[in-house]
Order: sequence, then C-alpha cells, then structure tokens
Amino acid sequence: MLLTNKNQLIEMLSGALQALAQERGLGEAPQPRLERPKAVDHGDVACNIALQLSKAWKLNPRELAQALVAHLQKQPGFNQLIASCDIAGPGFINFRLSNAAKTTVVQEVLTAGSKFGELAPGCNPTASAMIEFVSANPTGPLHVGHGRQAALGDALANLLATQGIKVHREFYYNDAGVQIANLALSVQARLNGLKPGDATWPEQAYNGEYIAEIATAYKTSPAYRADLPSTEKIEAIRQFAVAYLRHEQDIDLKTFGVKFDCYYLESSLYTDGGVAQIVQDLQGIGKTYEADGALWLKSTDDGDDKDRVMRKSDGSYTYFVPDVAYHASKWQRGFAKVINVQGSDHHGTIARVRSGLQGVAQKRGWDIPKTYPEYVLHKMVTVMRNGEEVKISKRAGSYVTVRDLVEWSGGITPEMSPAERDLALQRGRDAVRFFLISRKADTEFVFDIDLALQQNDENPVFYVQYAHARISSILQQWDGQISDLKSADLSLLQSKASDHLLRRLAEYPEVLTDAAADLAPHALAFYLRDLAGDFHTFYNADRVLVDDQALKLARLALLSATRQVLQNGLKVLGVSAPAKM
Repeated sequence: MLLTNKNQLIEMLSGALQALAQERGLGEAPQPRLERPKAVDHGDVACNIALQLSKAWKLNPRELAQALVAHLQKQPGFNQLIASCDIAGPGFINFRLSNAAKTTVVQEVLTAGSKFGELAPGCNPTASAMIEFVSANPTGPLHVGHGRQAALGDALANLLATQGIKVHREFYYNDAGVQIANLALSVQARLNGLKPGDATWPEQAYNGEYIAEIATAYKTSPAYRADLPSTEKIEAIRQFAVAYLRHEQDIDLKTFGVKFDCYYLESSLYTDGGVAQIVQDLQGIGKTYEADGALWLKSTDDGDDKDRVMRKSDGSYTYFVPDVAYHASKWQRGFAKVINVQGSDHHGTIARVRSGLQGVAQKRGWDIPKTYPEYVLHKMVTVMRNGEEVKISKRAGSYVTVRDLVEWSGGITPEMSPAERDLALQRGRDAVRFFLISRKADTEFVFDIDLALQQNDENPVFYVQYAHARISSILQQWDGQISDLKSADLSLLQSKASDHLLRRLAEYPEVLTDAAADLAPHALAFYLRDLAGDFHTFYNADRVLVDDQALKLARLALLSATRQVLQNGLKVLGVSAPAKM
C-alpha cells in the first residue's frame, strides 16, 4: 500500500475513532495501525483497532468494529479511497482499495523514476551513518566470506541511502599484529628457497601459492635489496607484501563493483597514539587491573562472561584493544550510527569492544549508547561446483577467492574475447552479489556454481533480470514514447493479474524502509523475486499489445512502472538490469 494512501486511511480511522469516542463518552484511542492481511483474498489492508480497544472501552470487538466502520464511511474522501470494507472474525476490519487508489502507484513510479521509493535527504532523523565491511587482513586474496561481507555491506549502504541517510563506507586494514608478521615471515621463507612441506618451512607461515607470487614480485622490484640488515629486510618485505595484497584486494573489489570512501589503517592507531591513549583512559577510571603480569579489562561490569586481557605479559596488546581505539575514532569523527558487517566468528568480541567503549565514554564525557556499534554477523559460505564441495582453507592455500567465484559464476573461459569476458564478468558479479544477499546474514549459505550458470527460472537472479529484459523488449516492440504513458487511462486495469502487480508495486517503498530499519537486504531480494513472479503471471494472463489503444497504453504504463521498480531494486543490491538477455 502506498504511503500516501496508508496515511490517508490512518487519518480517516483516527477521525472515526474520535467521533465515536465523543458520541459515546469513551476514552482516548491510540493511533490505529494497518497491516497486510495474511490472505490476499481478505483485502488490501487490515486493521485490528477494534480488538485493541474492546476491553478498555468495554464493548464487544465486533460491535465496536461495526460502529467504527459506520463513522469511517462518513469521513471525507472515504469512498474515493476505499471500494469496500468488511468485518472478519472477532473484529478485524479488512479494506479493499478503490481502483483509482491502486493505480496511483503507476503514476507515482513514472513521475519519480529512479527515485521512486526513496526518502529525500533530510527526511530521516539519522543524518549519516558509517558501514564498515570486508576489512580483510592483507595476508591473502579475498575469500568468499569477504565476498558475502562485500555484498551485504554494499547493499546495506545503498538501502540506508534510499532512506535519506548519507552513508560512509569504510574498510579497516588490519596491517599490524601477528598475522602481518607471519605474512612477512612466509614471503621471507619463499625468498630463501623454502616451500610448504619442507622440513624447515615455518609452522605459522601461509601456504598459498600467492606467497610465492609475492616473493617473485618482490625480488624483481626496486624495493628489493639483499644487503639490508635482517631487521630492515623483514620490514621491507612486510611493507611490500602488504602493499601487494592491498593492490590485489583492490582489484577484486573493483571486479565486484564495491567502492569505499576510506581505508583506515590499524597501524595508524599505534603511530598516532590512539591505542596508548585508550589504555590510559581505561586505567584512569579504574576500568582495568593487573594480574598474572597482564593488564585486564573489567568487561564483566558490562555483561561480558569474563574479564579480558588487554596487554599481555610480553607487553603486546590483544587484538580487541585497537578495535576499541578504532571505534573511539569513529565516534570522534561524528559517526553516531555505525554498523559493522563481520563474520559470525567475531561474536565474542562484541561485548569486550562495547565495554571498552563505555569506559572511554565515561572518561571523555561522551554519550555513546551501550549498543554502539551495531553488528551484522554473517555465517559461512559453502561453495559447490559440479556437485562437490570446494573446500575453504586459508592456511592450506586452497580456499575459494571472490575472483574465483565471480569468474566461475560468469562461465569465463580462456577462449573468450575481451568483450565476451567483460560480459561474463558482469554476469558472474550479478549472480554472486544476488545469491549472497538472498539469504539472511545469520544463516549458512550454499553457493551452487552450477545454479548460477543456469539461464532459466531456477536461477533467481536470471529470473528477476529476465523480467526486466522482457518488459524492455515489449516496450521496444511498441516503439512509442514512455512519456505518453503518464496520460494512460489506468481505470482499465481491472484484471486479477494486474491487481496483484499493482499491489506489489505499491509495497516497494515500505520494503525499502523495513529492510533498511532491520538491516536486512535479503528482504529486498525476496521482494524482487515476488515482483518478477507477479509480472510473469500478468504477462501470461493479459496480452499487452492489443488492438484496443486505450487498454494497450494502460497495460504498457503498468509494465513501464514495473520495469522501473525492478531496475531501482536491482540497483540497490548492486546488480545490473539488462535490457536484453
């Protein structure tokens, strides 16, 4: 139901309730709420206010509903908005919108175009937000888990933007700590002629072939110097390896269609004193204590299951300490709403990061909510190809990368021309992004490469894109001016199939709002599949290019609006809307 129609009906219901209360000397009534009936045949929208008020007003709910409807029918504009209403069960009021109200959505879509469903900037009390996602350690290529983060994070950012929120996308580079030291050690071992499996190969080293590629690239680069002292040599290797993998990750992200506004380096939190200041702040308010040679955070004060080590006995910090400093930086930079998209293995860090932030807030006089930052945690992705699971094992060097997934899903072969390869990359990217968004983040996902390659209705992204392409083909066959469709006589849209399609189109703005509020981009993917299904049903039931000129224009207007909404929704998910398939 369109928001304009919804607000109009709520206003009428409120007026009817007020009139009824005055007539019978009853108390105040809450603002009525509308909901979709569980069954389409029950109507377009329902209200249970009679059930809510029956006890307080000491009236039978069904009788109350009847009295309310009687007052409702006296409200100005009611007959123009509502075709009929009936009372069901113990007091539900089911409404059926008038044809004029239903078809309003077509004109709204054709007028708003690519902005249909969006709120204008400034209409949302949340003016800005930061989404941090991917944030991969620069110790290897991006794997499919990072791909799920990239798809989720980018779609979430787009969703929030539709709600008038200015979104900042940030990638946090973990370019410090043990894993980076192991990366440098791995490359150094390759430079010394060692390989995985050798007796002297370091146990903690990374085994992937990309380590050999980095070693080869380093040895032939201007940065390579064999005469450096050992400490300077390992630092030079570290810097080169991190830069090399950052470049590789940037290529993967570009292939995936993801851009960031900022790349924040973990190492900067040490060089600018951010980590040291955090520790000092927490010590200053008694939030820490010394035990067993280590510094501990009193995180149990904030609901954690146990206190956490901040600084180990060797003087190094545990990994959540720079995380606290990083999130203090986010707040200091003005981001009151922050969403982190991370793997479910990060669940254990949430309590300690929030606890540390509460301590910092106490020390610095900041009003940081206890739920800051928000988290969207995703579960693992299992990749299937040719009916068999492709194992993911970063240490074994055999995990599936984002680039693998895109190329496999696009059906790329060595024989392809550059133009064919570009098209295949687009298909692969579309499939990967849509698939990885099409399930709730907290559910495990099986990515079926064979399904992604199918060009039929079983492939969900093909199903949605084909709906867009089919409408484009019909409009091309018509060969008229889209602007002429704004004056079509939409009262001629009276079939059951067109009714379902109109209803689905009207849901789009609310789908965006709810998906953004719930941080649930999968809801938009579900909606697009339903919209495509309603279109295909309409196409099979109602011929569009008929001889009756007025009816033809009305149906073309409906299809043009449907194409626009499909295009808008796919854009939010970062998926293309091809005109031909």
